[in-house]
Amino acid sequence: MLSRLYELIWADWIWFPEGHGWADLTDHDDVVFPKPRDLWATIPIALCFLVIRQIFERTVATPLASLLGVRDKTRVCASPNPVLESFFCSTSKHPTQSSIESLCKQTDFSVRQVQRWFRRRRNQDRPNKLKKFREASWRFTFYLIAFFAGLAVLIDKPWFHDMKLMWDDFPKMPLLPSQYWYYMIELGFYVSLLLSVATDIKRKDFKEQIVHHIATISLISFSWLVNYIRGGTLVMLVHDSSDYLMESAKMFNYAGWRKTCNFIFTMFAAVFIVTRLVILPFWIIYTTWVYPLTLYPPFPGFYFFNGLMIVLQVLHIFWAVLILRMVVKFLPGNDIVEDERSDKDETDSEGEGEDGELREKSKNGHMQNGHTPLNNNHRKID
Repeated sequence: MLSRLYELIWADWIWFPEGHGWADLTDHDDVVFPKPRDLWATIPIALCFLVIRQIFERTVATPLASLLGVRDKTRVCASPNPVLESFFCSTSKHPTQSSIESLCKQTDFSVRQVQRWFRRRRNQDRPNKLKKFREASWRFTFYLIAFFAGLAVLIDKPWFHDMKLMWDDFPKMPLLPSQYWYYMIELGFYVSLLLSVATDIKRKDFKEQIVHHIATISLISFSWLVNYIRGGTLVMLVHDSSDYLMESAKMFNYAGWRKTCNFIFTMFAAVFIVTRLVILPFWIIYTTWVYPLTLYPPFPGFYFFNGLMIVLQVLHIFWAVLILRMVVKFLPGNDIVEDERSDKDETDSEGEGEDGELREKSKNGHMQNGHTPLNNNHRKID
């Protein structure tokens, strides 16, 4: 039973066009082809990335953050309270008015004190600027190196300039050493991102990011198995071409370099739209979906590969909308571009817990260092 299932899963007609099969990928005369077992190498590579990341964030990203002026203001911590802590952890981080009134009776707190406690407690869970900066700098470093390394690998290849050549002599295209390492390192990096997702900063598009990582890993793995390597390298290069710009914009955002952030983000938006909404769908997906039908009849692997490409393209459209929203925000002259996927970085986490106290003191005529508090002009998020 299991042997029959194995034979069905790896049947030639599923993975290859008619007239081709796994026998075409047998090494001969010093010509090497990709093998399914090669993908196991990505696991130790991913683990190495996790270790290197920890070292990088401590020895490179943290000093760089200090050099660029990334600062975290001291947050006011919520006072220990078992009743409120239990409600916060097990019920809701944003209590309703009726819940607040009930908690007031249980704790002998006023409504304002309960609201202030929850604001401070939520702020404690928000990642600080330094953590965000270190994460962005790690991704920036990888994407920057990966893009220029990928460009060096592909710039002299005929299919880089004429994408229809990616199907020339398919699937009997030999594997080059540069392609092997480009694939293994890229795939290992995305596996490491999936492994670290529990500790990384969770943004508003967390679910979309998970779908993207899984689709990317599946796409890279599948293209390796059936020797779609030429198309796969082009897809990876297109993705890396804009990602390092976004991460660098985040770094300067956290450092408070507003003009630099806006300039880099504008470059990122332009590159993203050109590569993800023009080059990828109209050149690469056209060459993987439409052009092959003139050469081979469709087969299950063809639909699977292009289905993953469509999933990625839908995510790109989703992110393009967020990017355009950010562009619109700073066009009239806003001070800085904020990542739409983030929890309003540092707007309510650096002084939100004290705002209620300041407003109370201001109303009662209290002074702070001899002056009335002036920092009451920003809108509270919670």
